[in-house]
Amino acid sequence: MKVSPAKLIYSLEMSNAKATTKDSAAQPAAGSKPFSAGIILVAGWMIPGLGHLMQGKWIRAVLLFVSVTCMFALGLAMHGKIYSANTGELLEMLGFVGDLGNGILYVLSAFFGWGQNVVQVVTADYGTKFIVVAGLLNFVSAVDAHSLRLGRKS
Repeated sequence: MKVSPAKLIYSLEMSNAKATTKDSAAQPAAGSKPFSAGIILVAGWMIPGLGHLMQGKWIRAVLLFVSVTCMFALGLAMHGKIYSANTGELLEMLGFVGDLGNGILYVLSAFFGWGQNVVQVVTADYGTKFIVVAGLLNFVSAVDAHSLRLGRKS
């Protein structure tokens, strides 16, 4: 089988180099349902870790789900603020983008009114940062699941 050099991805393992083609690296595992990369990206964003779970990487999926959900819950426990979309300040818009990264957790917080109280406690600012960072971590994990599906990483 002749493979063009443009299709080779070289990855170093402990003591030897292993070459695989992009086409074979992007194939789903045997017995698993092939999901498109776009579906994996959206699913991984909406529910933390779901993109990895859809690809059979359940340990990574559980770790991401627990990490993002716990950071979000800790942020709410510290009376952190959930940003809304209708503000005109730049930092609040950036905070909204970070919060939006939480996917279904953001939707639930809007539905139940979590993080909307005006509470003046010392930990509220830390809680707000926890919520935003949880969303940013979820964005990164969704992009990671997308890259796994495309075969850019293993």
